[in-house]
Amino acid sequence: MQTERVTFLTTPDHKAGLARRAAAQGISVGEYVRRKTDEDDELTPEQEAELVMLVAHVNEAIPQMAATLDAMIDTVRHTREEIAGTLDRLDRSE
Repeated sequence: MQTERVTFLTTPDHKAGLARRAAAQGISVGEYVRRKTDEDDELTPEQEAELVMLVAHVNEAIPQMAATLDAMIDTVRHTREEIAGTLDRLDRSE
């Protein structure tokens, strides 16, 4: 098998991360990068199904999250109004 050298520049932190991940698998950084670049970019049917399920859960959760945020905004607004009213009353009593 004939090989050719490929060089790329990266940050020291990224290089250290590559070295850690490679070491965790007991392989060289070069082998780690080769394996990662050879991986197929397409999802497996299992990954696709899991992604569809996760998206459905997120889509179901978003309305409740929005309602919770709206309630929090109302609570903060009400609290600010109460504080402003209390400060006004204190200013008038002095």
